[in-house]
Amino acid sequence: MIKSVLITGATDGIGRETALQLARDGYHVLVHGRSEAKARKTQASFDKIAATVTPVWGDFESLREVAALAEQVVTATASLDALINNAGIYAKQRRITVDGFELTMGVNHFAPFLLTLKLLPTLKLAKAARIVNVSSMTHSGATLDLKDLSFERAWSSYDSYAASKLANILFTQQLANDLKHTSITANSLHPGVIGTKLLRSGFGGGGASVVDGARTSVFLATSPQVANLSGKYFVNCRQEKSSKKSTDPELAIALWRASLLAVKSYL
Repeated sequence: MIKSVLITGATDGIGRETALQLARDGYHVLVHGRSEAKARKTQASFDKIAATVTPVWGDFESLREVAALAEQVVTATASLDALINNAGIYAKQRRITVDGFELTMGVNHFAPFLLTLKLLPTLKLAKAARIVNVSSMTHSGATLDLKDLSFERAWSSYDSYAASKLANILFTQQLANDLKHTSITANSLHPGVIGTKLLRSGFGGGGASVVDGARTSVFLATSPQVANLSGKYFVNCRQEKSSKKSTDPELAIALWRASLLAVKSYL
């Protein structure tokens, strides 16, 4: 039976390369794009590589579209073997989403949080599903004020991005804890400093290739070496220590509760 994997943000950069590698390996790849046009364009570009590529779409600035994306996935596959939460942004200006979130936290944390919870029943139908959350080494210096997740008191592009990446790891930690009696694992990673649009927008030029950037995501989604590992953080396909704050169980639980409250109308 062909295994299915969803990669968010799969129309460009690391996400596209991750989807490409998994399609070549024979997976049924669900390529997510912000719009239907982008998702279908990516599917068309993969047509000569694999027949089992399905476009799905939804703008992560809107929880309504995230919930609709989850429904598309449920329709497209009977079970989901891997979910790679790859989509992310680096916002240059502070903006509030339609749901009232600061843009970076909305897209980078609340959207994948909701999507993952919506897809848990489909993931549980797989024999041994994996959730892979793409974080960043920027999490190590981040702070997370649960009373001000919209950064109303103080905001900067870097601080909001780093905080969202810290949230990704905290989410992974609590998710792994909640799923410890299931066959689903959840791990997070730093993909490296990769030459993507996000890197150019937030940090200037340079960076390694997207091939390098996709490597750890593919490894965590497919390798038998990590089949029984959960709640871990990886760099260059190796388990590493994440920051002290990112492994704080009380902070992880508090963020989980705040996030549930924030997205509850879509669950």
